[in-house]
Amino acid sequence: MPYDYRPYPVRRAPGLDSPEPRHPVVVVGAGPVGLALAIDLAQAGVPVVVLDDNNVVSVGSRAICWSKRSLEILDRLGVGQRCLDKGVTWKVGRTFHRDAQVFEFDLLPEAGHRMPAFVNLQQYYVEEYLIDRAMQLPLIDIRFRNRVTAVAPAADHAALTVETPDGSYRIEARWLVACDGAKSPVRGMLGLDFDGVLFEERFLIADIEMQADFPSERWFWFEPTFHPGQSALLHKQPDNIYRIDLQLGWDADPEAERRPERILPRIEKVVGHRDFRLDWASIYTFQCRRLARFVHGPVIFAGDSAHVVSPFGARGGNGGLQDVDALGWRLAAVVQGAPAALLQAYDRERQWGADENILNSSRATRFMSPDPGVERLFRDAVLDLAGRADFARPMVNSGRLSKPCVYPLHGAPDDPALPPASRPGAVAPDAPVGNGWLLNALGGDFTLLAVGAAAPSAGLRVVAPPVTDMLRARYLGPAAEGAIYLIRPDQVVAARWQRADTAAVRAALAEAGGCW
Repeated sequence: MPYDYRPYPVRRAPGLDSPEPRHPVVVVGAGPVGLALAIDLAQAGVPVVVLDDNNVVSVGSRAICWSKRSLEILDRLGVGQRCLDKGVTWKVGRTFHRDAQVFEFDLLPEAGHRMPAFVNLQQYYVEEYLIDRAMQLPLIDIRFRNRVTAVAPAADHAALTVETPDGSYRIEARWLVACDGAKSPVRGMLGLDFDGVLFEERFLIADIEMQADFPSERWFWFEPTFHPGQSALLHKQPDNIYRIDLQLGWDADPEAERRPERILPRIEKVVGHRDFRLDWASIYTFQCRRLARFVHGPVIFAGDSAHVVSPFGARGGNGGLQDVDALGWRLAAVVQGAPAALLQAYDRERQWGADENILNSSRATRFMSPDPGVERLFRDAVLDLAGRADFARPMVNSGRLSKPCVYPLHGAPDDPALPPASRPGAVAPDAPVGNGWLLNALGGDFTLLAVGAAAPSAGLRVVAPPVTDMLRARYLGPAAEGAIYLIRPDQVVAARWQRADTAAVRAALAEAGGCW
């Protein structure tokens, strides 16, 4: 295999020899979401124990498409550059109907952003880089092959029973964060289940290793001649690995379709008669579901343990990292003395984000797998028109690709004369500033961004870069001479004014959860 699955060392847990003190935070699951959260908390000064039932990274590429926002988050956590260096950068997608291209799109048509639209990078690399980073931070205690077998929530903590190769022990956490995947054992132990839709559709994921000259683009086919009546997707990954997704239909037998003798002829029809090797394969069912609430007393859910979507649109892993972005700074603040009610804002915002992802994913699924009748007639008419009429192309839905949602920050101070891209609830747009980048300058704490204006004295760190044309376009617009922005630790705009005094800033800071 191209990737070397080296096991991580398994250490004897201290709880096997004597009772452990209650930990501020225990994270269950050392996938990208759990590791990213642990790093985010540790960088804010919060000790974290991470429990995982395995001691190798995920087998198979799994999540591969990491969005611009995810790369910005990973950069803040210290692994963004490694992901850029190893990953396959792309921004162009092409959509085909049968053998004809109906349109193409550019996901990042403007310059002035450090991160590209997307990087394709196998999940095992992302996990490896996050583990390396976590092991650099003394506040993180990663315990491999520590499987949680029981969870008992109380009013002010959760007690866990953990099974290890050396026996079982008990551990208590003031806050337990379940990042243990779509089949979350923690969710099951609490008797919780998802609401939503399980679509009657199955897809084959196959990773193959081959030498080829396919460009670094997303190619999606409706009803290709090599896979009649169905859909297909091709993505390039590092190490000469290519991801192929093939729609199978609900009647496909998952066990039979996993067999190489069924997979290899299908792949040969896609890539032609060339040398290739099957690296990994899986069958998945379309799901668009979530928990009704993500915060249950001392137990918090994030990532696939909280919500699942169909993979087209790259909203699973990216949505999980956006959970971390919204949760990390709030949980750190609560551990350090803020009211626990601050976590309800995480619950509210990420339900909003999950619903947006589910809506987009459900629409893509219905377009790819329309019901007989009106849905099928509409889909076929759109595809027929898309190659000839510009107005039809935006209706073609092969998965609206992930981008951060804009949170509805009701009552947040706003000046509508300023550009909509930097309105409250949106992630602050990046831009080059001096020899660096604006998002790096904003850091990971509440910050005042002063663009062509003097910031009031509000006890916050102030970033006041020289006003370039890009900063003016993204933060001032055509009319404003200056503006003050209050930026949250997750780089979301909390409030903005053309002019503001100290009292206004402090009131907005308190509303955003920045005073305790």
